Amino acid sequence: MTLLRAMDRTVMDERVAAGTDLGVLRFLTCGSVDDGKSTLIGRLLFDTKTLLTDTLANLERNAQRRGLSAMDLSLLTDGLVAEREQGITIDVAYRYFATARRKFIIADSPGHVQYTRNMFTAASTADAAVLLVDARKGLLPQTRRHATIACLLGVRNLVVAVNKMDQVDYDAARFAEISTEFRAWLDRQPDLRVAVDFLPLSALEGANVVDRDPRLAWFDGPTLIELLERLPANESDVAAPLRLPVQWVCRPEQSDFRGYAGRIESGSVAVGDEIVVFPSGARSRVASLAIGPQSRQRAVVGESVMLTLADEVDISRGDLLANPEHSPPVPVSRVEATVCWLNQTPLEPRREYLLRQATRETRVRVAAVAARLDIENLQWHSGDATAAVQANDIVRLQLGTQNPIAADRYEAFRAIGSFILVDPVSNNTIAAGVLE
Repeated sequence: MTLLRAMDRTVMDERVAAGTDLGVLRFLTCGSVDDGKSTLIGRLLFDTKTLLTDTLANLERNAQRRGLSAMDLSLLTDGLVAEREQGITIDVAYRYFATARRKFIIADSPGHVQYTRNMFTAASTADAAVLLVDARKGLLPQTRRHATIACLLGVRNLVVAVNKMDQVDYDAARFAEISTEFRAWLDRQPDLRVAVDFLPLSALEGANVVDRDPRLAWFDGPTLIELLERLPANESDVAAPLRLPVQWVCRPEQSDFRGYAGRIESGSVAVGDEIVVFPSGARSRVASLAIGPQSRQRAVVGESVMLTLADEVDISRGDLLANPEHSPPVPVSRVEATVCWLNQTPLEPRREYLLRQATRETRVRVAAVAARLDIENLQWHSGDATAAVQANDIVRLQLGTQNPIAADRYEAFRAIGSFILVDPVSNNTIAAGVLE
């Protein structure tokens, strides 16, 4: 764990002790097939008293109809008919719950290799990942794949939850064996920088999920919910550099007013601040700020604002406002990115696609496939760049854009450093990527 992450954990522990609002944590559950991801989420919802009476009644009727001795909590997330028929997760399911200390948004990602693209999109907005491992099977190839993808997409906190401990008689030695094996694998992956916590649990029986269980008395760490309450979110610091993508230029008819509206994705802005516009490089100062009808002297990350400038500057939707002293890299028309191909139709290098980055849209061509991730051994290979890029492939592309873009790295600015590729004919999203 790096010093910065240790400081984040210390700050969260202090906020927990003070009883303050800990904000929202977005996390995903991931891992191999049948490791119990959907059941774990159902257990979290059930034990935190989040479920409505009619939902519980439906679960009970379903259990009676299928001759089950207990409710199948996985049905709370597996909503598609195909999922219920096969007993698997196909699409990403989002659920929401809260404790007295914090609010949570959960993404339940599929475990099958053919749905890797869904796990990629789920991880792109997550602050943390709960990686489930079946205590009977141990680490599987898909376990390692999901850990790798989560780290590639900037997930800074990984919880390795050894599930189904009830199937191994809550054996402490088995938990220690899996934890040691995972640490050894992670040590061999120098590119994966993440803080890792280990804990044993049984989602089916509710042991160590929300409530402690005497059968796990040998484990002196927190329960899953206690750990999730303490994990830091990937929140942008108010003191970070300003990034404000312009979403709308407001210019009423028969009026001299010209305002620029957008959501502050990083940092803060105040009346009188000097700003620089990308990609043009024009400079001005903030003349006024407003959130709705209310005038403000300052606005911070996460707030949607309308601002005016002291000078007449040519600004359009898709431009980016930033601090001159912490501006993005020089706008470029050629970028490198890690991309997950989402579409069943393979990538066609000769075709033009639309790149949508924050509020900016421009046409783009694939200049080269620099490397691809071997999903089996998790190694990058550049020798097979001529092979077709198919659905679920993760590749590093060199992209040429029709118009220059502000190429902030995803690692530093998630909202600005991420993008999607869209088919201009069908308007389907065909790929998701992050700028390197």
